[in-house]
Amino acid sequence: MDRVERESLVRDRVAGRRAAEVRLPSVTDQTDTFARPVARIEPWGTEDLPLLMKLNDPQMTEHVGGPETPEKVVERQSRYEEEDSRQYKIVVEDGGKGIGWVGYWERTWHERPVLEIGWAVLPSFQGRGIAGSATAQLLDKAREDQQLRFVHAFPRIDNGPSNAICRKLGFTLVEEIDFPARQRGFVRCNDWRFDL
Repeated sequence: MDRVERESLVRDRVAGRRAAEVRLPSVTDQTDTFARPVARIEPWGTEDLPLLMKLNDPQMTEHVGGPETPEKVVERQSRYEEEDSRQYKIVVEDGGKGIGWVGYWERTWHERPVLEIGWAVLPSFQGRGIAGSATAQLLDKAREDQQLRFVHAFPRIDNGPSNAICRKLGFTLVEEIDFPARQRGFVRCNDWRFDL
């Protein structure tokens, strides 16, 4: 058990409650920045392959090690469209057009099961708070699922906007790490952790 887990457990015991009984406010309620979502998230669907292809653009994938082959994107689409995939399309409120993706999945990190979260927004919609709003909504869903306690995000250290989202949403910066890149090798990333 690390320091953050011990401190949280102590807080819960001091309050006379078990950790499972502690109800935190939703992420979107914790800050006025995302109190009124600028976008909403919808489960990824069978018709969303064209959006996934756009998100696989070299400019969009530079922070994760580059684009995947078309075959890999089709394979990813089949996983995303499964009923319980926990992968979501980001939709602008007016019009319902898919403009990005946000999702989480289970992984083992430092020999413990955790959730990993990721997001991407098409370039013409970046800089409007959409990724942060969608990520806040997804953190609320992860909290409702009550599967695991910690969510990790691993943006590259030079990805200012994604690191800012983590900071703004209340993630804790754990450390800089060498993280496996999508295609090959490693990229230098920040390990951000969110306590659900």
